[in-house]
Amino acid sequence: MSQPSVIHDTFVIERNYSATPARVFAAFSDPTQKRRWFVESGGHQVSAYEMDFREGGREHARFTFKAGTPVAGLECINDTTYQVVVPSRYLLFANTMNIGGRTISASQVTVEVLPADGGCMLILTHQGAFFEGADGPEMRKRGWQALMDRLAAELASHAEQEA
Repeated sequence: MSQPSVIHDTFVIERNYSATPARVFAAFSDPTQKRRWFVESGGHQVSAYEMDFREGGREHARFTFKAGTPVAGLECINDTTYQVVVPSRYLLFANTMNIGGRTISASQVTVEVLPADGGCMLILTHQGAFFEGADGPEMRKRGWQALMDRLAAELASHAEQEA
């Protein structure tokens, strides 16, 4: 029997941040902030970034991976459509990722931001289909964990600017 050509996977990442739910939500909804922690902070060479944050709105990121990564020098295109947006509560978006001219995955991501002692809890649920040659579920989970670390740095930077 041959191997399946599409791998389906779901994972959940929970993080506590010492910022309000509104502040964390703003890091997802403000194009300048999101570009910083989501696209630029990995050291990628960004060639395009656009964001229309609203239900039915789209986000488009095009960048080249930095040296030292398994896909160094390859172009990545991440296209997102925002499906549900409830400010300071949750958002749901669908996206596709294309690397080196091939669509490697299609995902649905839900981000919940809940009040918690001293800040908030973020719950990210990623449901993905990974196609032949894709990075796969474990690598994608590590990628989102790194993004959540970058989000923490963005929130800390913003807190310092407000102080």
